[in-house]
Parts: sequence; structure tokens; C-alpha cells
Amino acid sequence: MAFLSSRRRRSRLAPELDDEDLGRLMKNLLATARTSAIAMTDMCVAQMSRLLEQAPGDWDRRAHRMGVLAEFLAGSRLPRSWATREPRNANALVLYAWSEVARARSQGRLDDAADVIDSCLRAAELTPQDPTPWVVALTAARLERWEQQRVFGVWNEILARDRWNREAYLTMLRYLTPEEAGSRMQVLEFVDALRARMPANAPCAGTELTAQVFQYHSVLDRGGFEALVARNHWSHATAAQALERVAHTWVQPGFLRHARARADLNVLAYALLAADRRHEARAAFEAIGGIVTPWPWEAGGDPLAAFDEAQRRVPRDG
Repeated sequence: MAFLSSRRRRSRLAPELDDEDLGRLMKNLLATARTSAIAMTDMCVAQMSRLLEQAPGDWDRRAHRMGVLAEFLAGSRLPRSWATREPRNANALVLYAWSEVARARSQGRLDDAADVIDSCLRAAELTPQDPTPWVVALTAARLERWEQQRVFGVWNEILARDRWNREAYLTMLRYLTPEEAGSRMQVLEFVDALRARMPANAPCAGTELTAQVFQYHSVLDRGGFEALVARNHWSHATAAQALERVAHTWVQPGFLRHARARADLNVLAYALLAADRRHEARAAFEAIGGIVTPWPWEAGGDPLAAFDEAQRRVPRDG
């Protein structure tokens, strides 16, 4: 069977995941950047506007595309230029704010948090039904370590517009960890409350398993003997049950339909290998189709190398 060798040849980092339109746009933006500055801005804005205006009301797809573009353009002046030229364009305002947030992740703080929040609020006024400006504001609030009352105020604005917003749940999960502004108990309560209400294939379905990978990484980070026996984390009831709930459903064709489903499948494959459930991981790798996300594989160094090494450990036969 050619499963392993074919997937190894095709493994690649693809921020757009399986969004072909977004992938084409990113390639076009790279090509356009070689032109003059004025032409670059005009052409890039036109291309981005066309993509971001597609599928109105699909907030999950919109957040995926906006987030990928923001990361892609975080070191560029283009988002600020677009927002300056079109101060009443919600797409321009949100992309600018999100690109500032993306840039801030590497330095741990926003250069001008008030400006970012103001851009989000102006975008929210222009498109009151869209949760995306509030999602970006939530991420900015997390970076700025706002007190929980203010953060939950932003959180409630998102839920009122998009009940199962993936980016929002993962942002809140990180905010509530003991490493940031919460505690282990708050994480457990947050995940339990979500699981009790959420459809099994909601866009935020990966929140619980992501929380378990966070905890597993915290054990690894301690080093020494604890890191050597970190695999035991997956034998604990809460971790084992979280993995069992999704191991056989997520890999079914068409079960996960949200824009970042491949990212969640990467988390599943990683967790199954960490738990030494290698036979079950085979279906997850097949569903991934070689599209690798940096997290969680980068915890072991180079994400592509870690992904390929994990894939080699998967038995060829079911």
C-alpha cells in the first residue's frame, strides 16, 4: 500500500488549508508585490475585496480567510494602507486590526492597542451582524490581558452573532489557561459547558482536544522525569475520553465541514500518536492529505519533519 510514501511526498505547510480560492489569492498577492507600489496596492485590494465579499454570512469561512490573510500580510504595509484609504470599509478595517494582532504575537504586545480596538469597533458599526470584528477585538483583549469582565463582554458579542465561532472559542481557551489569565478549573468548566451544548461537528469542535494537547505540552515543558512519562497524560480519564469522542467520527468523509477542519485533523493525528494509538491515526493522516499545520507539530521542532516522522510510525495496514 502506498499510503505512507505518497503522503510523505505531498506533505506541505499550507496556511490556506484546502481553500483553493484563498490559495490562489495568496499566490497572486506574491506575484503582484513585484510591481510598483501604487499598482500593488490597487491590485491587491481588488483581489482581496473579491474574495472577502464571497459567501456573505458564512462567518466561519470569512474568519478563516481573514485570519490567513492577516498572518500573511502581518509584515506588510498593505493592510494599514487599505484601511487608511477606505476608512469606512469593514473588510479593510478588520484586516488591518487582525494583521496588527498577528504581528503582535511575535513580540507579545500590540504597538497601539487602542487603535486596533477602535478599528474593530468601527467595523462592527459598519457590519453589525458580522462577528469577525469582535473576534479580532477578543484576540487583542487577550494579548493585552484585559480583566475577565471586559473580555467576557466582547465574548458575548461574538456569541450573539455566531454561536460556535471556532476562532473565538480557541482564543478564550488560551485566555483562560493558568499561563494567561485563568486557571485549570476555568478551562475545565469552559470545555464542559461547551461539550454539553455543542453539535459534534460544529466549527469549534476541536476546543476540547486542543485543551488536552495544551495540558500535554505543559507536562512536556516541565522536562525531566515528567516529560519522559508525558504519554501517561492520555491514559487519564478526561484526556482519553476527549480523544475517544472524536477519533472515529472526525475522520469520516464530510463529517467536519468547517473551513479549518484540516487543522483540527492535524490535532487529532498528533494526539493519537502521542497516545500511542497508531492504528487509529492512519485514518486521520489520510483525511489530512498532507496539509500540515505548524501547531501542534512545531512542539517537536520543525513541523514538517515532525509530521513526516509521526506518519512513518503509522502502520501501513489497518
